[in-house]
Amino acid sequence: MAERVEIIEVSPRDGIQNEKKLLSLETKLQLIDRAVKAGASRIEVTSFVNPNRVPQMADADDLCQALPRDTHCKYIGLALNRRGFERACNAELDEVNFVVVASETFSQKNQATDTNSGIRLFNDLVAENTQPNRVGVTIAAAFGCPFEGEMPIDRLLHVVDGCMAANPFEIALADTIGVATPVDIAERIAAVRARFPDVPIRLHLHNTRNTGIANAWAGIQAGVYALDSSFGGVGGCPFAPRATGNIATEDLVYMLERAGIHTGVDLDKAIDAAEFIEAALEKTVPGMVMKAGVFPSNDTASV
Repeated sequence: MAERVEIIEVSPRDGIQNEKKLLSLETKLQLIDRAVKAGASRIEVTSFVNPNRVPQMADADDLCQALPRDTHCKYIGLALNRRGFERACNAELDEVNFVVVASETFSQKNQATDTNSGIRLFNDLVAENTQPNRVGVTIAAAFGCPFEGEMPIDRLLHVVDGCMAANPFEIALADTIGVATPVDIAERIAAVRARFPDVPIRLHLHNTRNTGIANAWAGIQAGVYALDSSFGGVGGCPFAPRATGNIATEDLVYMLERAGIHTGVDLDKAIDAAEFIEAALEKTVPGMVMKAGVFPSNDTASV
């Protein structure tokens, strides 16, 4: 079992991209600042997408210009196509994360291209890139597709093989619509590890069917070194029906720290950040530890 797991805070991107309420640039910067102060070592700050399709990300370039650069954090930008990748590189972020979708139907709806074209584009972009950004790849719908149903492991491995030709520094498997179980997590990580034993594997898990935390634990047991999560459990995909929230960062930190697995994230500050985003969105968010509190609480009487 790992002694330390890295948590990637995704609330500034995945957390708000599907929300009807548009957050101001200042509010987003405050959210990122709270993530930094909570101890997040990597933050997915925005995605470089068509603002007509995802208006919540319309200020991506302005946000990147305004980011504080004197922090310990690495900033990540998400890209879905050539234009987005180039914008992310020019924004001088530490990392660019490119998305390739495992299923054909969802790939067309998400990125208006087929999967094999997405693989070829990713390889081309990495080969052409002259910027110092680290480049990783996320395989979306790695566990199931909202339109095609089950995702065969052979299909997933076909996509992984194609993307690994570009030698990304990490590969993320995304349960985009929250259908995986711990058995699925273990099987697919083992399948990828059998082909690429040394590649760092990251998991992006949605808690749509209340399996997110269990899947995170299964991932750690299978050797995953990094997990995406979002303050308050907010999140969703505009192009995947019923792709609701992420794992709540504070819930994940609570579980891991109680189990003796260090994250570097301050739980109290993570709860404060979850309360901040709940107030900013003007809605109740799914996170549970923010409602129940830590244990033992500071005011618990000793017996």
